[in-house]
Amino acid sequence: MGRMHVFDRRSLREALDGFRGEVKFHEPLAVYTSLQIGGPADALVIPSDVDDLKRLVRQAILNKVPLLVLGGTNVLVRDKGVRGIVIQLAQLNHIRREANHVLYAQAGARMPTVLGYAIRHRLSGFEWAAGIPGTVGGGVVTNAGTRLGEMRDVLTAIELVTDSGNLKRIDASKLSFAYRYARVPKRVIVGAWFQLSQTTKEHVESLTKHYLRYRKETQPLTLPNAGSVFKNPPEQSAGSLIEQVGLKGARIGDAQISTKHGNFIVNVGHARAKDVIDLIRTVRRTVAQQTSVTLQLELKTVGEL
Repeated sequence: MGRMHVFDRRSLREALDGFRGEVKFHEPLAVYTSLQIGGPADALVIPSDVDDLKRLVRQAILNKVPLLVLGGTNVLVRDKGVRGIVIQLAQLNHIRREANHVLYAQAGARMPTVLGYAIRHRLSGFEWAAGIPGTVGGGVVTNAGTRLGEMRDVLTAIELVTDSGNLKRIDASKLSFAYRYARVPKRVIVGAWFQLSQTTKEHVESLTKHYLRYRKETQPLTLPNAGSVFKNPPEQSAGSLIEQVGLKGARIGDAQISTKHGNFIVNVGHARAKDVIDLIRTVRRTVAQQTSVTLQLELKTVGEL
């Protein structure tokens, strides 16, 4: 169950004092997630720029108001929503090319947009991200990737806003990476640098199209989903294990194990978070009973049941 947070309206008002971006109170989060599921946030905010975010973080920490950055993919927001302030970084989406084939992207930039920028500038190294719909910030904290590569292969440094509201650059060598996980210092990532290499536009376009075709053929990209639900066990495929125990296509409410890929849960209508959670429990229990493998979640769950 989600952790309960207690704070008063005055604290929330003071945390938002002087905030220049967009603020929506009691905003349903379903429209901001790729699963199209989720209860309301006490306050959903969209900072107008980095300075706006710095002020917000400093004041929220000072007033003890919880902060959650919502990338929107690979996350399940529970039905009672999220207490405190939910940050959406849609306006922090700038991308630029620096010297020596380094690319900088702000945390709110979408992965497909970054890949498109790399293609236009004939930069190779980001093709593995073809078909990944999330943001740069979300991709960093989850060490996003596919069988073709992952974030840590190209990440050289991150930029974040600390609890005191200051900007700090941290080299990737100071971070700790694992499968679909990165240990990143608190607070809010605002950008990242990637080391790419010069190539021809034809080469990077060809690789990208090949990778994207593979994902379209093997994953249910046309239905609301949050990507892979479970981490692949060592030397095994979570999707294959789920199919092996006969759960491909299994359904609770409007949450369904994809008929195209066993490690995806899709929203076929008006699924609730409870439906997804119950389906996850069914999968883990059945796979453990029949194969003795305990599946670990890759999907992140936030909020209150």
